[in-house]
Amino acid sequence: MNEENPNKVRSIVRIKDIAEKAGISTGTVDRILHNRGRVSEEVKERVLAIARELNYEPNMLARALVSKRDFKIAALVPDPSNDVYWEAPKKGIEKAEKEFRQYGVVVTLLFFNLFDVESFKRAAEEISETECDGILAAPLFYRESLTYMNRWKRMGIPFILFNTHIPDYEPLSYIGQDSYQSGILAAKLLHYGQSQPGKLIVAHIDEDVQNSSHLIKKEQGFFDYFNQLPNYNNPIVHAELNGSCDKQAFHSQLDELLRNNPQSNGIFVTTSKAYAIAEWLQANKQLQIRLVGYDLLENNLHYLKNGIISFLINQNPEGQGYYGIYSLVDHLIFKKKVPSIKYLPLDIITWENLHYYIESV
Repeated sequence: MNEENPNKVRSIVRIKDIAEKAGISTGTVDRILHNRGRVSEEVKERVLAIARELNYEPNMLARALVSKRDFKIAALVPDPSNDVYWEAPKKGIEKAEKEFRQYGVVVTLLFFNLFDVESFKRAAEEISETECDGILAAPLFYRESLTYMNRWKRMGIPFILFNTHIPDYEPLSYIGQDSYQSGILAAKLLHYGQSQPGKLIVAHIDEDVQNSSHLIKKEQGFFDYFNQLPNYNNPIVHAELNGSCDKQAFHSQLDELLRNNPQSNGIFVTTSKAYAIAEWLQANKQLQIRLVGYDLLENNLHYLKNGIISFLINQNPEGQGYYGIYSLVDHLIFKKKVPSIKYLPLDIITWENLHYYIESV
């Protein structure tokens, strides 16, 4: 019995090899394998059987390189001029487009004001009326996003979501963090440093929380962590703070919040704006209050360095934008199966390990 040598390199099967074995032209084989033109069923079945026998695998890379068409992708992203956080996903999207430009990938960025639902609807409507092969979207407005996802699904346009996971209309994939687990992580970080009883505050800043499913999931994870602890009776306060760009008015809200909750010793900020509270803590010398937030923004890093922010959870926003385009390219051009969820790691950032992340983001 002859056993195949496991170290033997398997040769690449070409269309020419199939044609020679079938006794027909390469053109006919090409039409059959790519489902173009009319060929008799008998010949078609014979060619497909030979292709299976020879373990033929189409060279997707070569096919993409010789393709004459463009692959148009629309990216629906919050305007970075409203919040600097969104500069990172934009950078990731542009990086991916540059890498895949040789395959005919063209990405059109459409920005919306993350404080204006009508702006989101206008941008989503423009995408829906534009001919495109795939969509990458940050669906920050939950209710309005459902309408457009349903529309894209009916139109047969594959779409990938990032930052906010909404599975209702079965997107091709979601790329980002597990919001619920990140809330649990934030709770654990504050709990481990809680040396004495005191209130904890979950703070949402400049957000329409009821229409933001990812923030609701973060808060739910935070509450669930403490609810499963035996004999934990310290109160947790929900706070929605607005107008962080108006420092005086924002600090007045914090004055009232902490005056009404004098025994608070920990704050979890569910967005990238932990720096807005850190500034108040420093100005009011409330350094006993530990602060946990998200993202490696310059303002956050300043207060992380000074010890006002205890921990930052890195959401890798650049990676979210990059892998969103990457996954659409895999699906559209290379015909690869894309995972329905790609969770990015929950990285805990301190001043001591920050330099590893700054070099890699």
